Amino acid sequence: MAYKVEHDRPNCIACAACSIVSPEFWQMSPGDGKSDLANSKHVVVGSEIVREELQIEAKDFEKNKNAADMCPVNVIHIVRRDGEKII
Repeated sequence: MAYKVEHDRPNCIACAACSIVSPEFWQMSPGDGKSDLANSKHVVVGSEIVREELQIEAKDFEKNKNAADMCPVNVIHIVRRDGEKII
């Protein structure tokens, strides 16, 4: 694991930018229309997913950084293994 992708799902506005630039990692939920981070761990409070987390390797960094850069509400974050927040 080189990086961790974090998705602040409740604040997603369902614009689909992430799924357009990185469809192998990001899909739009048929349930509520918000984006889902594929194969991620869900952090749940009550019955709501409050955050999704996925450990990624360096080879997948650019794809997820592109998704984060395209997000108009900045709900996609990438954290390096040492804890430094990249975006």
